[in-house]
Amino acid sequence: MPVSFLSLPLRYFLEVARTGSVNQAAQRLHVAASAVSRQLAKLEDSLGVVLFERQARGMALTEAGTRLLAHASAHDAQALELVEQLQDLSAQGALRVRLACTEGFAAAFMPLVMAGFRQAYPQVQLQLQVAVPQEVSALVLRGEADLALKYSMAPEKGLQVLHSAIAPIYAVMPAQHPLARQRSVSVADVVRYPLLLGAANTTGRQLFDLSCAVQGLRYVPAVESNFSSALLPLLSGQDVVLASYLTAARWVEAGLLAARPFDEAQLQQRRLQVLAAEGRMPSALVQQFTQALVVAIEEYGKRKVGRRRKAVAAPAKVF
Repeated sequence: MPVSFLSLPLRYFLEVARTGSVNQAAQRLHVAASAVSRQLAKLEDSLGVVLFERQARGMALTEAGTRLLAHASAHDAQALELVEQLQDLSAQGALRVRLACTEGFAAAFMPLVMAGFRQAYPQVQLQLQVAVPQEVSALVLRGEADLALKYSMAPEKGLQVLHSAIAPIYAVMPAQHPLARQRSVSVADVVRYPLLLGAANTTGRQLFDLSCAVQGLRYVPAVESNFSSALLPLLSGQDVVLASYLTAARWVEAGLLAARPFDEAQLQQRRLQVLAAEGRMPSALVQQFTQALVVAIEEYGKRKVGRRRKAVAAPAKVF
């Protein structure tokens, strides 16, 4: 039976929050539905707040319930990790590192780092979840991921920054594009060409739109997608895509595409960050993966745009 360090009311609260139903929670807990209802009422009375809205189709969390869920989930996940680590001490159980990243990293960069890590630690189980930036952060806050890799423009509550690096936005284009002859480009240069852009909620698009607004520039995207990895293969003719160098590196270093930095300061403000939950001590294995991730990020940071380099080497095994 799984070990839980949560109180009985909190355990019952978590099951109802996760299933959205008192009856389903009772089935999973192997208790009567009335027992679950009593524990929820007891918890709400002790806190002095309403945690659920009772609806015809199930139980919906209130704002107070949502906050309690984030807190309880993090503690439950932390307790589960502790139990797993204790079990690993006495029996060589499966070792695991849980990762979350936005889809731009999932196409090439993260698999490259994971492949090198697997060579050094073949016994480790790696889990990778790919999501939009807000959900990537939420996965770490809920204790469902140990590490997150994403672009950010401001600190996020509840998350600690393990590594941060400036990640400028580049104009990426076919190698024979007219702008490829320039050392850098301006936003005014770029908007004269067909633009293939990510969704409006991505950091790159937000900073580009801010720069356009400051300069009074307007544009209509030729292609727009919430899946940015589909945009680079679409490039042809005089198209331009906004991307980080890290995302476009394999095409640039193969000589297929060119990447040029922007002149505007707004497009230099984004940062690439490795994140973990605040207040949680990462396991030694998670720290090892963090080190491998940082080494790979710094390796890309040393590259000059367009220069061919060898693949990132496997991390040294010290765990």
